[in-house]
This record gives sequence, C-alpha cells and structure tokens, in this order.
Amino acid sequence: QVQLVESGGGLVQAGGSLRLSCAASGRTFNSYAVGWFRRAPGKEREFVAAISRVGNTVYADSVKARFTISRDNAKNTGYLQMNSLKPEDTAVYYCAARLRVGVTGLNDAEKYDYWGQGTQVTVDS
Repeated sequence: QVQLVESGGGLVQAGGSLRLSCAASGRTFNSYAVGWFRRAPGKEREFVAAISRVGNTVYADSVKARFTISRDNAKNTGYLQMNSLKPEDTAVYYCAARLRVGVTGLNDAEKYDYWGQGTQVTVDS
C-alpha cells in the first residue's frame, strides 16, 4: 500500500511559479516511479511528468522546459517545479505511484497503482 498526499497548489499569476509536493508513505519510496497528472475543468485527465525509481524523467510536450520533476528518496517526497505558468495549466494536479519496474509507459495513467487526492492549481491571466 502507498499513501500519497499532494500539497503546494494555489492561485498564481501567469508567468509565476509553484512547487507541488507529493508526500508518500507506506511502501519504500524508492521502489516505485512517481507521476504527475492533471485534469482541467471539462477535460480528460492528462499526463504531465514522471520520474522512474532511478531518476529517469519524461515530460508532456506542453510542459517541457517549464516544469521539472524530481524526487527526494530520503524525504519520501516527489516534487513538481512549475515555472512560466500559463492559464491553460489550470487544473487539479494528482501524483501517482507506479509499482512496476521500467520506464515504458510512464506517461500512461492506467499503469499507475496509487493516487493522491489532488491539489488545485489556478493560473490567472
């Protein structure tokens, strides 16, 4: 079992920055990949970024060069640093844990096993 709790969301002006955190408990943190997904109002859930157990990263094209995913295994926490935020980044952001090994399909929500409750990010133009 893995429990995930997101924090760090809020309201920010366009061009601003936020850092989301994903605090994990339960299973050993460095035994699974961590992904970030988001759901905007009226839209499907979409992949944002993911980091494997050993630190390989993958990003959605829409956030590449603006967002940075990282993990601190000593603190059992994953992070999503979001810079140059745009109104279209407004969404509920979820972190997720994927137990299976490997980097294939890190962008596939169906391959994740545990999910947090989400944190709202609102970017005001």
